[in-house]
Amino acid sequence: MAGTKLKIKKVKVGLGTCGIAAGASQVYQELESLGKKEGFEVGKVGCLGLCYREPLINIEGSFGRVVLGDISPSELKGAWEDIKNGYFPEEKIIFDGQNYRDNFITRQKRIVLRNVGLIDPEDIEEYLACNGYKGLERVLTWEPEKVLTEVEKSGLRGRGGAGFPTGLKWKLTRAAPGDTKYIICNADEGDPGAFMDRSILEGDPHSVVEGMIIAGYAVGASEGYIYVRAEYPLAVKRIEKALKQAEKKGFLGENILGSKFSFKIKIKEGAGAFVCGEETALIASIEGKRGMPRLRPPFPANRGLWGKPTSINNVETFANIPWIILHGAEEFASIGTEDSKGTKVFALAGRVKKTGLVEVPMGTSLKEIIFDIGGGIKEDKKFKAVQIGGPSGGCLPDKLLETPVEYRALTETGAIMGSGGMIVLDETSCMVDLARYFLTFIQSESCGKCVPCRVGTKRMLEMLNRLTEGELSSEEIPKLEALAHVVRTASLCGLGQTAPNPVLTTLKYFFSEYDMHAKEKRCPAGVCTGLTTFVINEKVCTGCGICVKHCVVKAISGEKKKPHRIDVEKCVKCGLCLINCPFDAIYKV
Repeated sequence: MAGTKLKIKKVKVGLGTCGIAAGASQVYQELESLGKKEGFEVGKVGCLGLCYREPLINIEGSFGRVVLGDISPSELKGAWEDIKNGYFPEEKIIFDGQNYRDNFITRQKRIVLRNVGLIDPEDIEEYLACNGYKGLERVLTWEPEKVLTEVEKSGLRGRGGAGFPTGLKWKLTRAAPGDTKYIICNADEGDPGAFMDRSILEGDPHSVVEGMIIAGYAVGASEGYIYVRAEYPLAVKRIEKALKQAEKKGFLGENILGSKFSFKIKIKEGAGAFVCGEETALIASIEGKRGMPRLRPPFPANRGLWGKPTSINNVETFANIPWIILHGAEEFASIGTEDSKGTKVFALAGRVKKTGLVEVPMGTSLKEIIFDIGGGIKEDKKFKAVQIGGPSGGCLPDKLLETPVEYRALTETGAIMGSGGMIVLDETSCMVDLARYFLTFIQSESCGKCVPCRVGTKRMLEMLNRLTEGELSSEEIPKLEALAHVVRTASLCGLGQTAPNPVLTTLKYFFSEYDMHAKEKRCPAGVCTGLTTFVINEKVCTGCGICVKHCVVKAISGEKKKPHRIDVEKCVKCGLCLINCPFDAIYKV
């Protein structure tokens, strides 16, 4: 293409939340201006998954498609003449028209993310061009029992965390007595560091809608709900548009595609309560009640929304369904392991070089995801742990990096699959502080209905706070562990039952850090300020006085151009002196 003036037809900008945060809106505006002058269309796509390369643009024309990353508005303006003449900046190329050049993509197997980042999520025609709603057309020629059998044969398990077999859940709902039944899509993604569901809804909402309609046909439901948190405004906007487009095309509403099957979908925006990710609390929220779990049985498949049989699955689960119908249960079941079929999407974040969405076959090792796909640890620091499964998950050390991502293997380590959050930690992370962080989140999100969760997590958090302040003795650590087991065993719902996982796994694999905090009153990572002292290296300090200006409690003193000192009695350990010292003369001990 180099040296040949290109016929550019359309340029699409990655306008998912991550792209917008990186400046994609400004890139979009610049391209709109160029498009008006030069006669090409400007469109949008969702997040391709390479969050660390945002903003991204897809350039389409007679030459095919080229994807460029790390494109700022100023860089775009300067490089546009070269791009028109077929000279694409080599360091920016992600897809060269034939191959992806980044193993972050090439090492993945994309089923759920098959369209995300490639099609305009607000244009149903682009979804239809990718075999969209073909799965629905096919199942409408089948008996519902055949759909149930196909999903069951695929081995698809719920991707929301528990991993319950999807086909079995649908069969139980269909077999439950009653003429009125419901389908619910759980899009209440609340795990810190998790953004899989958000990206799917922003990038390919029709795949989720189609999956829900197929589920409705299979179980005998005529109405569905998408329960999505209001903190996802872009996802909500694109779902609303997708529902209107699907209804206009006859894929939703009365007598779908001329059949006797009718189905409608409503959106329910949640208020951001983490506990509403639990299915019975979610149902209560839709009904207008306070989002609190209830005892089970009866399970939602027998008595759910408004007391009627209800099948609840998450976003990723529904997005798999159209692919399974079109490609066959055997094809899906051939991917993954004996216990865990298909692929799993992870949100790779933290101290890893390449962050973003990763979809891999079940059974792929943690090591391959973090080091082969994710590129390893930032600044080539030492890997310390990976936190998997969100606040309800666990922290696994380097000796468990060969663990395959599948339900059974992860559960055996003390962690869980969860919905797919994966946070990588390096040597600068404190495992005690991390456990304290997640327990703080869980404790604040507890609905308070049961004593073990409401009171037990509070007492655990108090002990961890004391430990990070150097006030907990080593003799009390076994009490922390014992309390964690009580909370896990006696809590009412999954939130409380899994709340102790970060504490239990860090105690199991990083006990030495707890010991140092308790016995030596020292945080080896220098994170816990209660156990940290800030010191000025007199051999390095030039006496510039910058640290003095930033110390609000006047704990730093010294003559100009002579080494300064920190009064540890006055120091409140805010760290502003460390951050602002231009000579790296301040360190923590």
